[in-house]
Amino acid sequence: MIKVPLTALHMLAMSGLLTSLVATIAVAAEPSQSDHPMVVPLAADGVLRATITLDSYSYAPSHVIVEAGKPVELTLTSVTTMIPHNFIIKDPARGLSIEQEVGAGKTVTITFTPTQRGTFLIYCDKRLWPFPSHRDKGMEGKLEVR
Repeated sequence: MIKVPLTALHMLAMSGLLTSLVATIAVAAEPSQSDHPMVVPLAADGVLRATITLDSYSYAPSHVIVEAGKPVELTLTSVTTMIPHNFIIKDPARGLSIEQEVGAGKTVTITFTPTQRGTFLIYCDKRLWPFPSHRDKGMEGKLEVR
């Protein structure tokens, strides 16, 4: 029978607990984006309205489909408690250039009318130096204009 000092057993147990905790945090911090596109319905007043949730490194839904030539109203809601985000579409050549800050726990509404069909990249470029940007961690989505 091998005798192991009690402190060594405590250290081993603590090491296993810390490893488990780090693995849980790493999995929880990964972006969770849905592959299911959301077709935004046309309201009675002729406006396409949708809500997009901004969370830790994700937009939900991450794929939004709207119609060209119709006004779009997006309600951007951040569910984070400390980390600000933004909502960016930079494609001025095709008529869309949006940069909207959304503070932690805040809701902002933006309105625009896309005129050209196509798929536009949505992303958050926030970052805390020296860490990767939110976009680098997967905070991207797409606006599809049909």
